[in-house]
Amino acid sequence: MGLTSRIRDAVKRRREYNPELEYLNEATSLVDLERRQREIDQGRFRRSRYPY
Repeated sequence: MGLTSRIRDAVKRRREYNPELEYLNEATSLVDLERRQREIDQGRFRRSRYPY
Protein backbone atom coordinates (compact mmCIF):
# COMPACT_ATOMS: atom_id res chain seq x y z
CA MET A 1 0.00 0.00 0.00
CA GLY A 2 1.54 3.26 -1.11
CA LEU A 3 1.57 6.58 0.63
CA THR A 4 -0.97 8.02 -1.78
CA SER A 5 -3.57 5.35 -1.07
CA ARG A 6 -3.07 5.71 2.69
CA ILE A 7 -3.68 9.45 2.48
CA ARG A 8 -6.71 8.91 0.26
CA ASP A 9 -8.19 6.40 2.73
CA ALA A 10 -7.63 8.73 5.69
CA VAL A 11 -9.33 11.63 3.92
CA LYS A 12 -12.22 9.42 2.86
CA ARG A 13 -12.81 8.20 6.43
CA ARG A 14 -12.64 11.76 7.73
CA ARG A 15 -15.14 12.93 5.13
CA GLU A 16 -17.57 10.08 5.82
CA TYR A 17 -17.61 10.60 9.60
CA ASN A 18 -20.78 12.38 10.65
CA PRO A 19 -21.06 13.01 14.41
CA GLU A 20 -24.69 14.10 14.14
CA LEU A 21 -25.69 10.84 12.50
CA GLU A 22 -23.73 8.81 15.06
CA TYR A 23 -25.53 10.69 17.86
CA LEU A 24 -28.94 10.06 16.30
CA ASN A 25 -28.16 6.37 15.81
CA GLU A 26 -27.63 5.99 19.56
CA ALA A 27 -31.26 6.91 20.32
CA THR A 28 -33.10 4.25 22.29
CA SER A 29 -36.69 5.30 21.57
CA LEU A 30 -38.71 7.57 19.34
CA VAL A 31 -38.96 10.16 22.12
CA ASP A 32 -35.19 10.05 22.60
CA LEU A 33 -34.66 10.42 18.85
CA GLU A 34 -36.93 13.47 18.71
CA ARG A 35 -35.11 15.05 21.65
CA ARG A 36 -31.76 14.46 19.97
CA GLN A 37 -33.05 15.99 16.73
CA ARG A 38 -34.15 19.11 18.61
CA GLU A 39 -30.72 19.35 20.25
CA ILE A 40 -29.03 19.20 16.86
CA ASP A 41 -31.42 21.82 15.46
CA GLN A 42 -30.56 24.08 18.40
CA GLY A 43 -26.87 23.86 17.56
CA ARG A 44 -25.37 21.09 19.66
CA PHE A 45 -22.81 20.19 16.97
CA ARG A 46 -22.22 23.62 15.49
CA ARG A 47 -18.81 25.06 15.99
CA SER A 48 -18.58 28.34 17.78
CA ARG A 49 -17.39 31.28 15.73
CA TYR A 50 -15.31 32.33 18.70
CA PRO A 51 -13.02 29.58 19.98
CA TYR A 52 -12.70 31.16 23.44
